[in-house]
Amino acid sequence: MARLGFVVSEFNRDITYQMELLGREHARFLGAEVATVVYVPGVYDMPLVVKKLLRREDIDAVVTIGCVIQGETSHDEIVVSQAARKLMDLSLEYDKPVTLGITGPKMSRPDAHKRVDYAKRAVEAAVKLLQNLGGV
Repeated sequence: MARLGFVVSEFNRDITYQMELLGREHARFLGAEVATVVYVPGVYDMPLVVKKLLRREDIDAVVTIGCVIQGETSHDEIVVSQAARKLMDLSLEYDKPVTLGITGPKMSRPDAHKRVDYAKRAVEAAVKLLQNLGGV
């Protein structure tokens, strides 16, 4: 059974709450266990917590869940691109999947509500990667 760690952004919590619920439900459907959930203030704050989870023996993969909505500046683009890059680096450093269940950038609040299922996609990617890596 795949043991997943969830890192969930509290920013835009009305949306990330729905994403988290869908992610948990999909993990159960796939036969995976959500071993731990850690809440962080925002997407930018995820890498440190992801790194700590990747060090744990009881975590096989980390699923990130977040929502970055466009504002009046390009802040959303910077946050998502920097977080995604660091999360990818951590996955390679620790040889464990870190999947991107983060929506945005350049996304409105109505768009964000339409994309809550991205959390399911991130859970599925983690489980599939673990299955595929078992034979590598």
